[in-house]
Amino acid sequence: MDNVLLGEFVGTAVLIAFGCGVVANVSLKESKGLGGGPIVVYTGWAMGVVMGVSCGLAIGNTGDLNTAVTFFKLLMGTYSVPVAIEIMIAQLFGGIVGGALVWLAYLPHWKVTEDKSAKLGIFCTIPAIRSYGANALCEFIASTLLFFLFISFGSKLVSGPVGFTNGMGAYMAGLAVWAVGLSFCGPTGYAVNPARDLGPRIAHAILPIAGKGSSDWSYSWVPIVAPMAGAAVAVVLAKLFAII
Repeated sequence: MDNVLLGEFVGTAVLIAFGCGVVANVSLKESKGLGGGPIVVYTGWAMGVVMGVSCGLAIGNTGDLNTAVTFFKLLMGTYSVPVAIEIMIAQLFGGIVGGALVWLAYLPHWKVTEDKSAKLGIFCTIPAIRSYGANALCEFIASTLLFFLFISFGSKLVSGPVGFTNGMGAYMAGLAVWAVGLSFCGPTGYAVNPARDLGPRIAHAILPIAGKGSSDWSYSWVPIVAPMAGAAVAVVLAKLFAII
């Protein structure tokens, strides 16, 4: 169990470092990647998933790195409630550390960047049009599709009778995150992972980031509740279609 928690912590930290790092690269003034655009961001997050899952698996975890995935496994009976809570806490702290690493890596750039919203957007999601119901619906749809993809990848009709070869699952997960980002990132920035949003948001709140603004806690419930609801519905759909 110790290896599982350490793997979830390190894997999530790596995921967030790459994911938030690519947003910092295209957003902060004087960065060589400034203006790189959304395709760069979606690709960076997808690659972050592959890197994070790979690092976590190497240490000995199950490659969740996502509180909603852990919740899904809880609903499936894979985890007990205490175990799921421990894993979720490890993911949260990994998210905080990943956010802190990005802050340190781009240390001189925060002061020269005046846009407080751009700084916050590096750490957590911000809706393009603030409408909590619509924002939650978008996150719910994106999350449900993502988790349904994850479940489908596990089907023997997709992965074969013995499953994917070692490491292939990480690439498939990255591909799914990339696809969801390309199609559903526009309205909310697609958190689809409570730990991905809450951990770095906490980092934004507690770190001495030069010229930062509010951490926008009034929106923070959306990227927590909607992905969890999406995970629950994905379980229902998978059972309905006899995938699991």
